[in-house]
Amino acid sequence: MKKILLKGGCLVTMDKTIGQLNIGDLLIENNKITDVAAQINTDDAKIIDAQGMIVMPGIVDSHIHTWQTGIRGIAGDWTMGQYLRGMHANLATGFKPDDIYLGNLAGALTQMNSGVTTLFDWSHNNPTPDHTDAAIDGLLESGIRAVFGHGSPKPDPKKGQKHFSEVPHPASEIKRLREGRLSQNDALVTLGMCILGPHYSTYEVTQKDLLLAREYNLLVSAHMSGGFNRLVPDGIYKMRDDKLLSPKLNIVHGNDLSDEELKILIDSGVKMTITPEVEIQMGFGDPITGRVMKFGGKPSVGVDVESNISGDMFNVMRMALQIQRMIDNRPFASERKAIEKLSISAIQALEWATINGAEMLGLDDKIGSLTPGKEADIILLRSTDFNLHPANNPINAIVFYANASNVDTVLIAGEIIKQNGKLLYSETSNVMEKLKKSGENILANSGNN
Repeated sequence: MKKILLKGGCLVTMDKTIGQLNIGDLLIENNKITDVAAQINTDDAKIIDAQGMIVMPGIVDSHIHTWQTGIRGIAGDWTMGQYLRGMHANLATGFKPDDIYLGNLAGALTQMNSGVTTLFDWSHNNPTPDHTDAAIDGLLESGIRAVFGHGSPKPDPKKGQKHFSEVPHPASEIKRLREGRLSQNDALVTLGMCILGPHYSTYEVTQKDLLLAREYNLLVSAHMSGGFNRLVPDGIYKMRDDKLLSPKLNIVHGNDLSDEELKILIDSGVKMTITPEVEIQMGFGDPITGRVMKFGGKPSVGVDVESNISGDMFNVMRMALQIQRMIDNRPFASERKAIEKLSISAIQALEWATINGAEMLGLDDKIGSLTPGKEADIILLRSTDFNLHPANNPINAIVFYANASNVDTVLIAGEIIKQNGKLLYSETSNVMEKLKKSGENILANSGNN
């Protein structure tokens, strides 16, 4: 039996029954956590010295379009309209399957290097099965845990074609994947669906897509809001009346949802994901993190697109927290009153990026906390680094000070992916060189697609 013992670290477990151990040990047997205690003695385990480390659950990136990794930096000044025209109507149409593969592989490696052990890959540039398979290949090769969210492209229709909002999700592809390479629910990479409705498709398409996801028992995710008029203004109410809302549905953004709509969603168990930095840049409106919590929801957070922001989830978590504090402090500032207490705590923000993300993905029985019986998705941060030391409060150190450079060790399902600050994937430099050429080719063909 394979055993790993993490020895002498500061354990931030995110398990309320265990709490925080300022100095503690954690035992892994095969792929699972079997014990968490102040001291664990065993003779037959590989020892990882965790002294001077903060040991915590791997971060969950609940929403990222990983295929865009190769064109980092092009959208830093883009509005949502510019993004839809520049990305989906233009650049996306020039991606070959190998570009998707490289984007997903390099993007997943970036995420793991930065402390993310699980991501929801919202993959909506897959015009052919070859593109889809290439995206899955990239995730599998990287070693990351992922839900591959099969989406659909959004190019401008050619003459005689329907607009993408009128085209149902390709049922044949979902069948192929669900009965083929992504048939297992307990694999590292599993299948989900990413749909357009009801904000970006007709209601008939929305119904068909949700019923398809239900047929195959899949998590299904949808963008809502984004600074544009909804195609189906009363879509939330229609979905409720048709009993299409469930805990298997994830809504991303949702900035313009009314309180009534938001309450309907949360009361139905729908999970909400916020991508704060992209939302404030592209004019979606205030992120709804606090509003979700007000109605009893558990927000999760994600990067969204690396074509315009960093893939560092520490930054996403921090920004989500401070933006919500700003929103909550506005009434006091407008009345020139001093605030007496901050509305959101650091531990709540850390929940968004760990256990809440796991719950959104339906994986909270496997990951999201350092709980015996769960799979060993764990990261170690060097608290002795200049920007963290002294880590007087480990939670605050993670949320307010940490970044990707502090990630020393990463384990996914008990496998060591990164150690002593270095990814163990052997072809990193080769992949990044190929990614550079891929991005250059895509950008060179911009405007010709």
